[in-house]
Amino acid sequence: MIEHSQANKWRELEVMITVKAYPNPSRKYVEASCTAGITRDGQWIRLYPVKFRTLDSEQQFSKYTWVRVRVCKASDPRPESFTVDMDSIQVIRRVGTAQAWAERKAILYPLRDLSMCSLQSAREAGGRSLGFIRPKEIIRLEIRPTSPHWTPAELACLRQQSFFDADSSPAELEKIPYDFFYHFRCEDPHCNSHRMKVVDWEICQSYRSWFQRYGDDWQEKLREKYERQMRDERDTHFFVGTMLKHPQSWIIVGLFYPPKVSAEQMSLL
Repeated sequence: MIEHSQANKWRELEVMITVKAYPNPSRKYVEASCTAGITRDGQWIRLYPVKFRTLDSEQQFSKYTWVRVRVCKASDPRPESFTVDMDSIQVIRRVGTAQAWAERKAILYPLRDLSMCSLQSAREAGGRSLGFIRPKEIIRLEIRPTSPHWTPAELACLRQQSFFDADSSPAELEKIPYDFFYHFRCEDPHCNSHRMKVVDWEICQSYRSWFQRYGDDWQEKLREKYERQMRDERDTHFFVGTMLKHPQSWIIVGLFYPPKVSAEQMSLL
């Protein structure tokens, strides 16, 4: 775990970004995304706030990109949570997908947790709030309609612009009118299954893109990728994290899905 002996001191770290959640309205920041990743010494870290849509173009990063940032321990009690100096963000390089995602696997697989059930126990024992698991079985993807509109309070957050940034602000954040959940079983032999919400930016962006492209057929396209392919064609893993206001509740904050590789294919890599 990252050393907290100088909890209020800024320090510079290199982090490979693995998680970008869809932005949420913020009373303090207008909107912000929960972002997380892995430090050079293999430690989980949560970076907040990241106002990704307002970053300069040279600072904007995709997942699996190494970035250099200044951070200090956040007031958020979760041990992995750090405040990030957005002006300090420097993109170093993106980790690619060559040889069935070999470089990404080399970084991530040593950090894989035994099961979701074991992670829940680790949170109870020591406050653990980020993890990386491989589900034993993806049962189904649940798509649940929700309000298509922001609440008045959320809308007020999104519209709190200063005189100086009104002309440069991005378009108002779109409300995603569906929630997505995975039902799955983990590797714990006593697991009775889990149902966890997915907040990954990628699945939300897929909804936005495919709704525009396919109209009423968008759900079929979404299920093809995020249910059938994730179950049958991909070695799917979940990045998971707890919620600040509900520390006992875990959500899926990101997806990792290299192609499944047979033993024969492995011998050729």
